[in-house]
Amino acid sequence: MQTTYSTDQGLPPSPSPSKFLEFVGVSKVYPTKTGPYIVLEDVNLTINEGEFVCLIGHSGCGKSTLLNMVSGLNTPSAGQVMLKDQKIVEPGPERMVIFQNYCLLPWKTAYENVHLAVEQVYPHRSAQEKKNLTLEHLEMVGLTESMHKKPAQLSGGMKQRVAIARALATRPEVLIMDEPFGALDPITREEMQEELLKIWRAHPATVLMITHDIDEALFLADRLVMMTNGPSANIGEVLDIPFQRPRDRAKLIETNEYRDLRNYALDFLFRRFAHDDALE
Repeated sequence: MQTTYSTDQGLPPSPSPSKFLEFVGVSKVYPTKTGPYIVLEDVNLTINEGEFVCLIGHSGCGKSTLLNMVSGLNTPSAGQVMLKDQKIVEPGPERMVIFQNYCLLPWKTAYENVHLAVEQVYPHRSAQEKKNLTLEHLEMVGLTESMHKKPAQLSGGMKQRVAIARALATRPEVLIMDEPFGALDPITREEMQEELLKIWRAHPATVLMITHDIDEALFLADRLVMMTNGPSANIGEVLDIPFQRPRDRAKLIETNEYRDLRNYALDFLFRRFAHDDALE
């Protein structure tokens, strides 16, 4: 059963924004030699336009499966995923994915990787318009001087910046991120979190992101969706993250609200839904 925890005790509820992205009774079942394996069962969640939502949970709880349904790379066995009241049945340019392993074409430069996405989404725009879009987004992520380098010549953080520029250059309505900073060292990871929020403020989109890091989720998200263990995983609880934006990491982690939310999430994951495996 889905519940919501909030530190805004005693305050009247704010008006509910219109529905944007919805999971309606979503289940996913895979056939196996020993019978059906239920990955997800009856997942219901509404995400509002412009929200930044993080998903967290143990290995095998179906987080990536949910994101793949939003991208259109996977389909529910039951229920449906809706975007603006339209059922998602296939990939589309209004939904872009950023993966942990960057997924850059190694034989193309940073500029060419971004430009290729722009060409695919805006084939009828002029060559100059496509060039401008590409350059604008490479500049946005600070890669103007490195745009003619190929992925092998870039650091992990720079590769992830290319992936972000490529996704945002198509001006998506939904940005889907599957542990985008998981392969980065801690310092670069924090830098990329700050960079992502800066870009998101300048170019708002609805963000759905998987993370295994509670601190990352509390710093980035408007809400934290915590999944129960699989099989037959569901949404256990949803935490409202009440911190105002822009957020100052150093000040934030010193507050009682932050510590309370962090401890609540840790309790959910490591006591109420303890798992032998590490988090994804």
